[in-house]
Amino acid sequence: MADLEALEDWVAPLLQRIEPAERSKLARKIAQQLRRGQQQRVIAQRNPDGSAYAPRKPRKLRSKQGRIRAKVKMFQKLRTVSHLKARGDSSAATVGFTGRIARIARVHQEGLSDRAAPGAPTVQYEKRELLGFTDLEREQIRDALLAHLTL
Repeated sequence: MADLEALEDWVAPLLQRIEPAERSKLARKIAQQLRRGQQQRVIAQRNPDGSAYAPRKPRKLRSKQGRIRAKVKMFQKLRTVSHLKARGDSSAATVGFTGRIARIARVHQEGLSDRAAPGAPTVQYEKRELLGFTDLEREQIRDALLAHLTL
């Protein structure tokens, strides 16, 4: 995060010279790029540092006699555009989850305990960082800012 704070300190005076409408356009563009990167990482089941997500706990895969349910990757629906929102305005670019999904994502992001369903036992979830910056994303932010400022 120190890299982003240094980048913010460096670029803040330059961004103040740009009209608010242009800042909003730039923030939306950066937020969309970040969302795409976050989605790709969730598809690959990787933390921002490149390590794999902690595996799911083993579970019974036979629901009815003779049928075996296929293993489904974690967070398949969370990574969709309807749940993973990207917003940008003249003061900030944000990528995050909304509503009930935000609580579920936070439990996994921070490795908290929660109930899978009402009345179910409390389960301690492994830490799986859904949102975070990779080195490549930091470079993309810097490149997008420089490209916009040099136009």
